[in-house]
Amino acid sequence: MDDLRTASVPLAGSPWTRLIDDVSAGRWISPDTGRPARVPFETVVIADSLSGREADLVRAVAPATRYAVVSDENTREVAGRAVAAALGGAADEIVLDHPHADEETVRRLREATRHAEVLVAVGSGTVNDLCKYATAGDGRSYCVFGTAPSMNGYTSTTASITLDSGLKTTQPAHAARGVFLDLSVNAAAPGYLVAAGLGDSLCRSTAQVDWLFSHRLLGTAYFTAPYVLQADDEAAVLARSAALATGDREAVGYLHRWLALTGFGISVAGMSHPGSMGEHQISHWIDSFAGERHPGTVHGQQVGVTSVTMARLQARILASETAPRIGPIRVDEDGIRRRYPAAAVDDCLKAAGRKALDAEAAAAFNDRLAALWPSLRAELLAVAVPADEIAAHIRAAGGGATAAEIGMDRDLYREAVRHSAEMRDRFSMLDLAAGMGILDDFIAECC
Repeated sequence: MDDLRTASVPLAGSPWTRLIDDVSAGRWISPDTGRPARVPFETVVIADSLSGREADLVRAVAPATRYAVVSDENTREVAGRAVAAALGGAADEIVLDHPHADEETVRRLREATRHAEVLVAVGSGTVNDLCKYATAGDGRSYCVFGTAPSMNGYTSTTASITLDSGLKTTQPAHAARGVFLDLSVNAAAPGYLVAAGLGDSLCRSTAQVDWLFSHRLLGTAYFTAPYVLQADDEAAVLARSAALATGDREAVGYLHRWLALTGFGISVAGMSHPGSMGEHQISHWIDSFAGERHPGTVHGQQVGVTSVTMARLQARILASETAPRIGPIRVDEDGIRRRYPAAAVDDCLKAAGRKALDAEAAAAFNDRLAALWPSLRAELLAVAVPADEIAAHIRAAGGGATAAEIGMDRDLYREAVRHSAEMRDRFSMLDLAAGMGILDDFIAECC
């Protein structure tokens, strides 16, 4: 039996079975600091099967007299019922009905589980974020049995939560006491969720280009450790992208490890920028403002599509040997007030205002960019992945690489690309393209 205190993935031939363990134990040295990287995760278990071990796993990391096992109507049947049964009389079952990761649902979850000392999440993105955020706010612990390799949030200390204002945001939360990933369960997840996990991972390149650009031009903090952590597993998964479509257990194991290390990278950096820049802004805009036009797609599906879009935009800008030039970037206050619910207007105005540049500031930006462009362009091209390559991997895994391929209305998607930079203060190539005056033409041609 595998040592439950470690995070080794029992995959034959993998040279990195100890990396998660090494990071968790403080043995991995960050290339940015020369010191051991620190993450708040001590127990991540990825194994062929966890059947029969559920109660031991939970009690080892989160001993308690009362647990609440939280699932939804689908994940209860997949694993929630088994986890609750294993914990026996010490556990209450909470089955969420088509939950959304928003503040109202968090409040209801806290009330429904107020007698439990520990929450045990059984699910993926929404269930995990709800339990993570709810317990971070009231001082309780949680652990999670993941049921799909659909996102990297199992090993991140942030949660994607839609505020009462309607804005989808990345909120500080805390680490799961234990992350338990049963490959027999996860490899059998619906295909669109497996492809979603790949989509959420493939934003590595677009986020890195945006983040590095922001670092060089605007002084945003930047770290290489998140990308060093995931580099080998990125290559391993991309070599197996077609196998993901068949539910191949080894391919899903590599994907889960890539997702786990991506989450670790966010903790090491202390910010979500390593995997959340322009492509996530577009996805968050859709979740925040699509309303009844939202097609019901999940986060990773959207991020796969938005990563293809951002890769095309970045490639267009980086194709020029001459440095881009921008004009003043102004806040479209009238448009923001017209486009968004009243509760979201102030947040959008503040976010857009932090990126506004008057004529003098725009001129200074252009001078700095011109001086940096030859070396910066080469640096960005070195970490970029071509859009067609990203799209090919998503399709090989059974996912969609365009808005139409995931059932999203084209006009909705175009609105999201055009306006998403208004809701977040991170400077991405969406902002650069708008300042250059090329964004509308790009959208007309490519979206």
